[in-house]
Amino acid sequence: MLSSQISSFISTPPIKLSPATSPASIRPLLPANSTDLHPKDLRRRKHSRCSLTFIFTHTKAGSANKFHAWNHCSQGITTSGRTQTSSLGLRRSPATMETRSGDATESTFRPTVLLTNDDGIDAVGLQYLAQLLVAANRYRVLVCAPDVDNSGVSHSITWRRAVSAKKVEIKGASAYAVSGTPSDCASLGVSGALFSGLVPDLVISGVNIGNNCGYHIVYSGTVAGAREAFLSGVPSIALSYDWVGGKSNVQDLKLAVELCLPVINAVLNELKNKTYPKGSFLNIDVPTDVTNHKGFKITKQGTYMIRIGWKQTSLNTPAIASYQTANLEGTFMDTEMDVVSDPVQDQFLFKRVISRIGFGEKDDEDTDYRSLQNGYITITPLGALSLTEIEDVTYFKDWLRHLVDHSASSSSL
Repeated sequence: MLSSQISSFISTPPIKLSPATSPASIRPLLPANSTDLHPKDLRRRKHSRCSLTFIFTHTKAGSANKFHAWNHCSQGITTSGRTQTSSLGLRRSPATMETRSGDATESTFRPTVLLTNDDGIDAVGLQYLAQLLVAANRYRVLVCAPDVDNSGVSHSITWRRAVSAKKVEIKGASAYAVSGTPSDCASLGVSGALFSGLVPDLVISGVNIGNNCGYHIVYSGTVAGAREAFLSGVPSIALSYDWVGGKSNVQDLKLAVELCLPVINAVLNELKNKTYPKGSFLNIDVPTDVTNHKGFKITKQGTYMIRIGWKQTSLNTPAIASYQTANLEGTFMDTEMDVVSDPVQDQFLFKRVISRIGFGEKDDEDTDYRSLQNGYITITPLGALSLTEIEDVTYFKDWLRHLVDHSASSSSL
């Protein structure tokens, strides 16, 4: 049922939308001869940091966690607690854009979209997505993302200390760099505490480099950002591009961002019509060969996983280069030099290493990773509950009966 509801707004069979034939309305960042652009023309600038900084701590309100704002001088900041209805008819605060037609002034409501990620606020994937949404001039764009790379932190949260939110400059958007995890950023961004009572209509987490399929969804900070918004009652999408070293470049990443815009618009349209299912959020992965993708496909989570082992080392260095360290030629460079650690008695250093890539027996052609490798842009509806294996439930019911019988017989001895 859920798959059919989601399929209805992206059509079936899978849609083919190539960069060459994309409508101009979804290609505001690239000129007509974009295929001739050199990656150096897409240079990423470091964004200037403003001096405005807020400090936030968790507070309890009923059964929900809320944020309380303080500035760096520990003086309370008053934020609006009012909840309004947005142009989409949701429990949101509205954003308006005024246009003049003759002597009349027309007010057009724009949905509010919050961006977050796990690669950090300076990651090019998030920057491209922000630029695309701002250039479309159809959305109010908010950004609340980690101030440093938080890849692979899963759904961890900051509880024992306050987090800071520092104003940063992203043209056309209201943006903050937060000293927390992706889940912190999503939670803070939708709480109303950071953006003066404004709550987004949609949260988008990404665009991540590297796919987030199979069991990697458990580890993904990108997916966790979307999941946290979903848990807070805000519709959300996680976006990832299947970056492959030696094949991918930033132009591919930029095209991957563009290809996701029709889905974003479709979700917002469904929200406006109140026909969007509330029981899930979406995890979208774009294949490596962006220009030759086979279209969108609804998939299910598989069991794909890169198995990780451990190796003793004397070097204190990152095991895997981060997305944020990708240079404009599409290769990776370490941001830290290998540091030889002084030996300490009874202390050892270990680093993660890739051991093998594995699939489960149940992974068919409709699972996320297999479909991604077959060239589809995969759309996987996800929830927050762990799925129960029916056959295992039957086993454990029988196991529990034997356990109770065994305990009864043991107590009588």
